[in-house]
Amino acid sequence: MKKIAIVILNWNGRKFLEKFLPDVIRYSHNLAHIVVADNASDDDSVAWLGSTFPEVERICLDKNYGFTGGYNRALKQVQADYYVLLNSDVEVSAGWLKPLYDFMESHPDAAACQPKIRSYLDRTLLEHAGAAGGYIDYLGYPFCRGRIYNTLEKDQGQYDSIEQVFWATGACLFIRAQVFHDQQGFDDFFFAHMEEIDLCWRIQQSGKAIYVIPESVIYHVGGGTLPKSNPRKTYFNFRNNLVMLFKNLPGHRLVWLIPLRLLLDGIAGAKFMLDGDFKDTLAVLRAHFAFYRYVLRSFPARKRQQKQVLRHPTKGIYHRSIVLAYYLKKIKYFHQLSQKDFS
Repeated sequence: MKKIAIVILNWNGRKFLEKFLPDVIRYSHNLAHIVVADNASDDDSVAWLGSTFPEVERICLDKNYGFTGGYNRALKQVQADYYVLLNSDVEVSAGWLKPLYDFMESHPDAAACQPKIRSYLDRTLLEHAGAAGGYIDYLGYPFCRGRIYNTLEKDQGQYDSIEQVFWATGACLFIRAQVFHDQQGFDDFFFAHMEEIDLCWRIQQSGKAIYVIPESVIYHVGGGTLPKSNPRKTYFNFRNNLVMLFKNLPGHRLVWLIPLRLLLDGIAGAKFMLDGDFKDTLAVLRAHFAFYRYVLRSFPARKRQQKQVLRHPTKGIYHRSIVLAYYLKKIKYFHQLSQKDFS
């Protein structure tokens, strides 16, 4: 058994498997075992895979458990030292895997890492879901080295240094199997969106580190299952971000941050309404009510968990507001942010 298992979670994604899986096999099979975990697709993905690439292991789940539940269930069935959680809509090329593997082998403090991600649709641009490493501001808003909100930077080598970051993308997450299982994987409640940030936050609190390795480059289509304008995505992003803060922050920060975030979410919902995106406004409201229900149900468990958390210093936090920087100060690029404001 190879030390690395590349696990691709599929749901009705034959078109992506047909387009991108051949290169994953071609450029990875010498280092990695390749697995496709299917979230109960109702297209012909599994049948096509079996007839076209019988050498690829298949794990068939009984229903669609989302990104979180799908990976949690599939990875219990995969034996390897390292997992690569790879989106089906990712193009890889020769040499993409070895820099990630070599770094992890030589850095025992590293729990997970990611490659640099460029856009498949415009290969000059860094891509939304990870770019050159993930960060978070002190209010809990995530952004990337090379992508702040919807501003994507051209990749001109400006972010080619290896850096310790706050979170690594779920589009291509290279993670130690033992760490994944020690953390009990993703939080099933999230279903999709923000789950990798929550996992990386928990990993950092356990004393391990997350890195970006820009020598490795992949190309991501993005929005493969949910387009950016989809109200369902809006719902998951707003709900899961609040849940992530509730789970991971100490109480003295929650008492002021959660009310502030609810207010800021309300402003975002009002903007959706002014822009005519009424379904997105409704999604924000639904996200808030889902969060309230989560808090009522989970508060006792949170108290027990917080007593057990040993809070190691975390890297990749911007100790200012990325919202103010972007919208008021008109800072569009990561390198314009003062590095003194980061931990």
